[in-house]
Amino acid sequence: MASMRVQTIIRPSRVALSRPSRLLRRAVSTGCLYRKDPVTILGWQYVRNSGTSPATAVSRRCRSLHFRRFATVQHCKSSSGSIAHSKRFLSTNPDAFGPLDEYDQRVQSHRLRDDEHQRTIIQSLQDLHDMLADYHAPKVVHPSIESLKPQSRSFFGSLFHRKPPRKATQIPANLPKGLYMYGDVGSGKTMLMDIFYDTLPPNISSKTRIHFHNFMQDVHKRLHAMRAKHGTDLDGVSYVAADLAEKATVLCFDEFQCTDVADAMILRSLLEALMSHGVVLVTTSNRHPDDLYKNGIQRASFIPCINLLKTRLRVLNLDSTTDYRKIPRPPSGVFHHPLDKAAASHAERWFKFLGDFENDPPHRASHQVWGRNIEVPKASGKAAMFTFHELIGRATGAADYLELMRSYDAFIVTDVPGMTHRERDWARRFITFIDAIYESRAKLVLTTAVPMFQLFMSPEEIGDALDDSRRKGTIKDAEEHEGVDDVMRQMMDDLGMNMKMLQNSSLFTGDEERFAFSRALSRLSEMGSQEWVERGLGMEHRGGLTEKEGWQRVRSRWREDSL
Repeated sequence: MASMRVQTIIRPSRVALSRPSRLLRRAVSTGCLYRKDPVTILGWQYVRNSGTSPATAVSRRCRSLHFRRFATVQHCKSSSGSIAHSKRFLSTNPDAFGPLDEYDQRVQSHRLRDDEHQRTIIQSLQDLHDMLADYHAPKVVHPSIESLKPQSRSFFGSLFHRKPPRKATQIPANLPKGLYMYGDVGSGKTMLMDIFYDTLPPNISSKTRIHFHNFMQDVHKRLHAMRAKHGTDLDGVSYVAADLAEKATVLCFDEFQCTDVADAMILRSLLEALMSHGVVLVTTSNRHPDDLYKNGIQRASFIPCINLLKTRLRVLNLDSTTDYRKIPRPPSGVFHHPLDKAAASHAERWFKFLGDFENDPPHRASHQVWGRNIEVPKASGKAAMFTFHELIGRATGAADYLELMRSYDAFIVTDVPGMTHRERDWARRFITFIDAIYESRAKLVLTTAVPMFQLFMSPEEIGDALDDSRRKGTIKDAEEHEGVDDVMRQMMDDLGMNMKMLQNSSLFTGDEERFAFSRALSRLSEMGSQEWVERGLGMEHRGGLTEKEGWQRVRSRWREDSL
């Protein structure tokens, strides 16, 4: 047998150590390095010979260098043999060290117990870390003081001038979606934030971590100073946000909460202004966004901030909820946009949870409808996974979807595009698929390029519909959006949209298509709710296996009725 030569590469992380020998001693003590292994540290190679250990050699050659805390060890196979030891394979690129690497290191050193739910959360942190590694925030441009003052109007202008719709703040298209992590005391919020903040990629040169209460105190002090200098009519929030954005590309809040009416009134405009300057927000909290500022004074004015958090940040539940199999439910909702690096892991995570990887590993499947085959690219248990084009991009119809509903209880559809008037055939098929999902009470997981309310109309088409409705006088200040949840309703309000305006738009041909569009929005809203998602999964807090079996009987009756 050929002699084996194993090279060990050690990549340091961020906490400084003054002696390289400590780095190696720790690697040896944690079982990640054998004393007889050749070692490469930052490009220097040391081979044990004539009784000199790697640690001693490194100490002699590199006393002037300052190594940082041991983070990653990788054993590399030489051309003459295979790897002698089963070791942890991690990146040797200094910029690649991220939350997952740090978590694995803590597990290996027995500081943390490996937990599947916690690892899922860490994967979400890793997804954001990877996006930040390629992110470069735009240059912060301060608004002028004059632009922040209210426009003066004549007496008659103030009597007859109609209040214009709220101007939407322009948020950069390449802004990575931040994180909102919530959970009870003891759920690991501080530890997760520690891991994320300490492993931010080196291109993030400006970052801030602060307790949210202290942050808001600083904001109010800055606003008070601006008003004292320039007058109380000044919109100081935009200016303060620009100041804060200059100091942090990534802004991390500990314990996000809102108990003060003064905070509630400015939070939405403040957070939106920060995002418009390219600031990525990551926060922890004890509460879901829906429960913030509950029963507070003028809470209705705070709802837009809640909706902003739910649409611009990824909301993660740190409290582990499991089903009857003791498998933790994914921490995020079932709908994800945009199609960023986190979209793939989002879909795979839900596919693993809704499928049955242990007893039925992912595989291709085929079903027959009227003598032709319907191909399912990935199936496991009662879950099927498609890309949008695999499912909708080909000639499929209601009969195909009904056959799929009889075979599966859950569907994961990835890479859903926004559909304009040029893709009306896709839109009609997708709406038919949504109707089949809804009527069979199945689960639906989506990764989409655009928010839900833009699935069937592009921003340009929405603008045209707005202009058309203003000319016809169909936009009213207090128009209701029946069947659409608060988040979608608020986004539509911001654009001056309403369901009647969309239904009456010339973009849709015929009353039936207009009705189908508005119904699809309503049904997507309901299928994204926690009640819909968890029903029939046998979640422990809902009754476990007994609840799942009861729901299966309901589904069986539907299958019989649909034959």
